[in-house]
Amino acid sequence: MSLAGGKLLHEVAMRTLVRYLEQAGAGDVRPRLDDCSLGEGVDLAYSTGGVRIQAKVKADPYFGTDAALIADRRLAFYRADTRSYALEALSDTTTRSPGWMQRSDADELLYYRVAIAQPESEVAALLYGPDEVFFSELAVERDELRIVPMGQLRAWFAGAYHRYMPRPVIATGQPAWYRIVPADDLDRAITGVRAVGSVYGLLGGVPRP
Repeated sequence: MSLAGGKLLHEVAMRTLVRYLEQAGAGDVRPRLDDCSLGEGVDLAYSTGGVRIQAKVKADPYFGTDAALIADRRLAFYRADTRSYALEALSDTTTRSPGWMQRSDADELLYYRVAIAQPESEVAALLYGPDEVFFSELAVERDELRIVPMGQLRAWFAGAYHRYMPRPVIATGQPAWYRIVPADDLDRAITGVRAVGSVYGLLGGVPRP
């Protein structure tokens, strides 16, 4: 069965970021699918500079700037840019289970903003296709990768989350609560945030205006 919604966007981000890390020189890049030994709340692991790093991947479609595309409700992965981070505080509102912000064992958060100007059905079809098709035909209009140190982020979030707007999200089948944190606030509070910038266009995709 084809993926949809948040799960589909997550897999698009995973495929893109695994390819980016490999191309950037990271070693032994392993997504959770290939390595079940990864810690809780960890999506992939890789090696760089002799250090093994575990990472959480968060895909965020709120990065669009074209008003006509934003207004097109067929484009689930093209939402107006909010210049914010969406961080999961509760993974299940019924059980009050902690979100990945509290329980993730990751060393880094790979926060991937991506605006895709295609309907979900087309994105899903491309996801299962070969690399040369996926990395040339996915209609990524804008994307940006930011790498956030998770240790600092967890500590800061524990004392600051209540200051930010909660938002209900259904990402994995049950309602979760996210906190929406303005990018400027987080980037000022956490030292060592790395703004990698656009990565999809480096992977064989066709640059878009």
